[in-house]
Amino acid sequence: MAKITFIGAGSTVFARNLLGDILGYEELSESEITLFDIDADRLDTSELVARRVAEALGSPAKIRATTDRRAALDGADYAINEIQVGGRDAFLVDFEIPSRYGVRQTIADTLGIGGISRGLRTLPVMIDIGNDMADVCPDAWLLNFTNPMAMVPWAVYEGSRFDRVVGLCHSVFYTHQFLAETVGVPMDEIDFETSGFNHQAFVTRFEHRGKDLYPVLDAAIERDPEGLGRRVRVELYRRLGYFPTESSEHSAEYVPWFMRHDDMIERFRIPVDDYIGRTAGAREEYDALVRTLDAGGPLVPSEPGNELASEIVHSIETGRVRSIYANVKNTGLIPDLPDGCCVEVPSMVDRGGVRPTAVPPRAAHLTAMNRTFLNVVELTVRAVLDGDRQQVYRAAMLDPNTSATLTLDRIHEMVDELLDAHGELIPESIRRGSRRS
Repeated sequence: MAKITFIGAGSTVFARNLLGDILGYEELSESEITLFDIDADRLDTSELVARRVAEALGSPAKIRATTDRRAALDGADYAINEIQVGGRDAFLVDFEIPSRYGVRQTIADTLGIGGISRGLRTLPVMIDIGNDMADVCPDAWLLNFTNPMAMVPWAVYEGSRFDRVVGLCHSVFYTHQFLAETVGVPMDEIDFETSGFNHQAFVTRFEHRGKDLYPVLDAAIERDPEGLGRRVRVELYRRLGYFPTESSEHSAEYVPWFMRHDDMIERFRIPVDDYIGRTAGAREEYDALVRTLDAGGPLVPSEPGNELASEIVHSIETGRVRSIYANVKNTGLIPDLPDGCCVEVPSMVDRGGVRPTAVPPRAAHLTAMNRTFLNVVELTVRAVLDGDRQQVYRAAMLDPNTSATLTLDRIHEMVDELLDAHGELIPESIRRGSRRS
């Protein structure tokens, strides 16, 4: 019987979907589920939803909820993390303050000044979770969905006493799916190899029965200049020769060439401040779920969502072999990137757990792109691990979008205002650090 803890279970819609997938497996239907959140009201809602999902699936799962994180983790086999430190109010600050300085963002959860700020709030909490797990469930797997993904596992395995952490994201799968549909070849017949960082990986092998499919993709793009041709990720592919795994709205804010320029915003239809609207939609989805709960309506989706965490738990518990993409510590897995950073690579899952696979060295320009991304990630992680405010300034200085928009003095002013606005959500050592080099 698997013992599974949901950290941040107040993300009720996501927890509902994931729990439906987990309990939908016959072998996992008797699992022991513990829900944890710091928001007692949302936790109560999630518990009711969880019990209704189990009932609808005919599952005898044991379900409990608690606001005591350490107690929730005690004895767990798996901890599924989905926290958002500071909630929607905090991430709105990450948009509002940079916007006043002229820094445009779309999603602001991975890189850029918004990703830095989110990392500063999130990484200390994740390190504490890692240390709790080292004490009360040292053999468990921490399956992380929280962004910034390239930062979170790194902070856990370097900053805590726990290292069985895996970052999970659907971006590689959805990119492979998009490419298969675009070239008109069934996805399961395509040989893919993809690697890099979460939200900035590249498809380095794209073949069907030994035939390179990139020329077929080129032809599809040429036939659709107003559709495919006006996407940021397609433009990056044109320049780099390998398709990036992240959506255009994400990719636009990781590089210096788009967000600063009005004509680029228009040409590539970049949705500035996109995530603000998305999270408003998420609130509406939560409210709709609560109404369904109150009305006694069905809570289990008609089709399984095939969430990565449920597939990993099922594979480890049953031995069924699966291939996924995972974010893990680089131990020579991508030889052209530094050891110790958190990379996204193909991985196998079975009873032995998540086993990442090494890839060959990649083209020099892909490494160069990844290193630009890595600069911001590494300095933000170091800022938290070392309690060093200066590294926050430097991370922002080296961020491509921020540095393309602001002078050094304005970058420092913006960082100061952000840190002040977030207050106690930022580690004290960083808040109280020297405001200038």
